[in-house]
Formats: sequence, structure tokens, C-alpha cells
Amino acid sequence: MDVYFKKEINYLYEGKNFSFDVGETLFSTFNIDHGTDILLRSLPVFPNPQKILDLGCGYGPLGIILAHKYPNAEVTLVDKDLLAVRFAKNNIEKNKISNATALGSVGMESVSDQLFDLIVSNIPAKIGDQAIKQEFILKPYHCLKPKGELWIVVVSALNRLFKVEKQNEPKFKEIRKRKGHTVYKIWHG
Repeated sequence: MDVYFKKEINYLYEGKNFSFDVGETLFSTFNIDHGTDILLRSLPVFPNPQKILDLGCGYGPLGIILAHKYPNAEVTLVDKDLLAVRFAKNNIEKNKISNATALGSVGMESVSDQLFDLIVSNIPAKIGDQAIKQEFILKPYHCLKPKGELWIVVVSALNRLFKVEKQNEPKFKEIRKRKGHTVYKIWHG
């Protein structure tokens, strides 16, 4: 048992029960975060994605669930918090996922030389507007394959960022709002 272990969270998605160990001080340790839940339930079925990235993975629910859903894809989970990465690695094993890896990375730093079909992120609200724009929108956008998509969820207070960005190169579409969170799809125009 990991010395930072706090509890186990169970989450039912598309008829499968996933189990996640969470550690003290990690994000959303009482239950799967509402933003993560709305993002997962908003994602369409993607035709045969080869490379998927979970940016800011925490203990891994987004990346692990997508790795299960797309067993032929190579799924990478990254987070700046090394304790989160440790728990993500453990949860990959716990859920018997063979096509996912977890890495320490500040934003896209460790994967910036790769291109992805799908990037997902539950964007941390407290890192500041510039960090959100650069590290969670623009840099991931530039690591998308030509038909790739970036799907993000933000607390609705951050919607102001997207009103400005809509005038620029990335194409944004608001997909869904629920209980203080908004899901966006971002792609090449």
C-alpha cells in the first residue's frame, strides 16, 4: 500500500466499473471530478485513434478510460505532479490497461515532439490565464495531427478566455454546459 494512499474511487462508465486509488493532496480525491465526468460523457466515438494524450492526468481516470475504450491506441498520461504520475501508473496496472503510460511533464514538455489524434484535459483553473492559453490550448493544439481534436473541460468562470480566442486560428466549439463546467472541442480550421 502506498504511504500516500487515501481511498479507492469506483466509477461506472459505459457498463464497466473502473477503480482508482487516490493519494492525499491530489485533485478530486473524494470522487471523480464533475468536470472529468462531463468531459467523458460528452466525447463522441472517435474512428480508430492511434495516439491519445491525457494532459494534466491526475491519478488517471480520463486516460485510463480512453485506453480501455480504444485498445489499439497508444495512450499517454502526463502531469506535473509526480505523486499524481505515481498514482496514474498504479491505476493503469490496477485496471489492467496495457496500452497506456504515465509520465511527469510540465504541460506538453515531455511530449512536444509527438502528434496526437486526440488530446483531452480537465484544465486546472488556478494556474492563470496565460498558462491556460499557452500550456493547455495553444501548445496542445500545435501537437494535433491534421484531423486531430483537443477536448477540454473548464470551470465556467474561464469561459471568458474562449470568447477572445474564437477570433484566432484554433476553431472552438462549445459542446456542453453542466453544473459550472463547460466542454469545448478545439481543432484546426
